[in-house]
Amino acid sequence: MKLHELRPAPGAKRGRRRVGRGIAAGQGKTAGRGTKGQKARSGGGVRPYFEGGQLPLVRKLPFARGYGFFNPYKVEFKVVNLDQLAARFSEGEVVSPETMAARGLIKHSKDLVVVLGRGELPFALTVETHRVSASARKKIEAAGGTVKLLPWRRGGYRTR
Repeated sequence: MKLHELRPAPGAKRGRRRVGRGIAAGQGKTAGRGTKGQKARSGGGVRPYFEGGQLPLVRKLPFARGYGFFNPYKVEFKVVNLDQLAARFSEGEVVSPETMAARGLIKHSKDLVVVLGRGELPFALTVETHRVSASARKKIEAAGGTVKLLPWRRGGYRTR
């Protein structure tokens, strides 16, 4: 079988309904549009947003405007993995949000940072971060490095 030989199964495709072609056709006279009114006319109908002048539902619901619910208390951490640290830092260096921003791992030095354990760390580093995963801490300490947690508070510099 070749691509140009493919056909729909017999009976799977129906012809389009030809409305307004006389009483005998079954869809004559009003052609399924009912009698009179805006929706019965050609080109008639209302735009999707319009509800007859009543305040539309999407304007009544403040959270349903395309981007969902906004949580003002959400805290976003910038993710940095061990393989990224290994690529940009050398042995014995101090890794802090300031040095990460200087080397292009994060955008701003005041961002909250979480260090995750993807990849390996072949040398010792002193890592200063706001959060660290258990696997990352284990790998850093196994390589002879140390982890120092920086203080942070909810509603600090950079939240959503």
